[in-house]
Amino acid sequence: MTTQTTAPDTPSTPAAGAPSGLIGIPPHIGRALATAGGVLTIISTFLSWTWTADFPGDLTVYGYPGGLQVLVLIGGVLTTLFALASYGVKGLGWLIPAGADGALKFAALTTFATAWYTVLAISVELGGVVNLEPGGYLVAVTSLAALIGALALPFQRPVPEPVDPDETSGERFRRKAAHQWETVKASFASGTPRPLGKLPAYAEILIIVGILALGLIVFTYGIGTEYDELFIGFLLTAGFGFAALNKAGLISQASQLTARHQNITVCGAFVAAALFPFTQTDDQYATIGVYILIFATVALGLNIVVGLAGLLDLGYVAFLGVGAYAAALVSGSPNSPFHVHFPFWAAVLIGAAASLVFGVLIGAPTLRLRGDYLAIVTLGFGEIFRITANNLDGTSGPDVTNGSNGIASIPNLDILGFDFGAQHDVAGFTIGRFANYFFLMLIITAVVVLVFRRSGNSRIGRAWVAIREDETAALAMGINGFRVKLIAFAVGASLAGLAGTVQAHVTYTVTPEQYLFAGPIPPNSAFLLAAVVLGGMGTISGPLIGAALLFLIPNKLQFLGDYQLFAFGVALILLMRFRPEGLIPNRRRQLEFHEEAEAPTVLSTTGA
Repeated sequence: MTTQTTAPDTPSTPAAGAPSGLIGIPPHIGRALATAGGVLTIISTFLSWTWTADFPGDLTVYGYPGGLQVLVLIGGVLTTLFALASYGVKGLGWLIPAGADGALKFAALTTFATAWYTVLAISVELGGVVNLEPGGYLVAVTSLAALIGALALPFQRPVPEPVDPDETSGERFRRKAAHQWETVKASFASGTPRPLGKLPAYAEILIIVGILALGLIVFTYGIGTEYDELFIGFLLTAGFGFAALNKAGLISQASQLTARHQNITVCGAFVAAALFPFTQTDDQYATIGVYILIFATVALGLNIVVGLAGLLDLGYVAFLGVGAYAAALVSGSPNSPFHVHFPFWAAVLIGAAASLVFGVLIGAPTLRLRGDYLAIVTLGFGEIFRITANNLDGTSGPDVTNGSNGIASIPNLDILGFDFGAQHDVAGFTIGRFANYFFLMLIITAVVVLVFRRSGNSRIGRAWVAIREDETAALAMGINGFRVKLIAFAVGASLAGLAGTVQAHVTYTVTPEQYLFAGPIPPNSAFLLAAVVLGGMGTISGPLIGAALLFLIPNKLQFLGDYQLFAFGVALILLMRFRPEGLIPNRRRQLEFHEEAEAPTVLSTTGA
């Protein structure tokens, strides 16, 4: 007996596969509405949005955008530019190498989300919409009009699955819901970006410098947001704005450009990072900066173990703790039982060597395991380290780590007469304690990046990738799997210990509770693994950006209190659902999740 199927009978909806918009407005009217909405949104940011300065950012001023108005202004400018480019305005074609409509929709969504969040925040915090001034009403209407107009732009609708007469009501609902979701995704889709033409070398380098300068500005603005409402608005604008630039094809072309000049891009990125302390008026945000670098450096070391070798390590933060404890014990702390004060270079070597030894000791008996079993063993090692450090207090065991009180009063570094605990004047700028450690950590991060790049492109790096992709096939090809995995474990552990030696001096105190498997404050093993997966396994920039986001966002979301980790977890779930390969994936991993993507002509040894 055969089951007959029939085409869906939905005369009220556009024909399957026919170009049409999500909203039933003629496309030319929708495009004009989006353009006018973007222009009027820009104008509204120069008006007063509320009558009182009680709302953060002082949105009462005419002629000068402030606070959240600046973010809405950015969204309005993006919407207007993409709308004008969609008309073929001369000189704007470079903005849309992948087409304008998808970028315009995300830009309009950026403007709408930030504007309506601001209007709702004013209404809730001040006690109703009566507290809005004309500018607030105008931006609400114009941003909504721009979004409606953008959603009216035509797109190629997906063909629905044929109807099965025997399907249940639940199956029918799921089929229709799946088709509607596919339709929404298709409405925001964009074309394949056109290849970036060859430019003079100096022009390409200048563009890279501009990209890095833009990145520094965005990071500095995000880390310096002074109140919660502004940070949430920044997240909305940055997230949807990045999606708009990606749909326009600008991110793809920027990636092509940086791939042509990798060494210049890496050096430029470190120069841009070194300029960060000079953008700050005090040491407050340099504190966050140095902790981000510590977190990012450890995440990059874990990326060797997880991203290149494919070994799931759930106790990696213990190697950071080993390096920190080893350095603290020999750096002149009065709580150290050894009562020695080695110079920094010796403490660094001891911390890295101690972590390497522990990595080999733990890896040698356990790396013959695979998958979940290896993860369980490494998780146990992380907990054993923390418990052991807690018990070496002179009561439950030998007096080595001072138990739960930890090793306190670790002195500031003094390298060649340069006191890291004192302020220094450089070219008219005052550099504080945390800025000093920021520069030191930046040097160590550069060393870790160099080790990652050289090892990833070496013979051992190719062996790591082979083990990650298929260990059985790699063993059959003559690769010594145990030796290769043990080297990955040892290198990753030593890099974590290297970062730990600086962490001990930055925090003044090393305690066992700093090295948990999971907790609200990074670094811990769960956050480190999330940083690698979120940023993009097997890449250099991925874990660095992932670590920065995972440290900065929880730090700024402390006003959520007990709901902080819940909101953070929901955000991670959504990101993994819609971009499982990470924010900056290597090409091989991206092709694994998106088989329809165009394969690159050449893959690097690590698949980047």
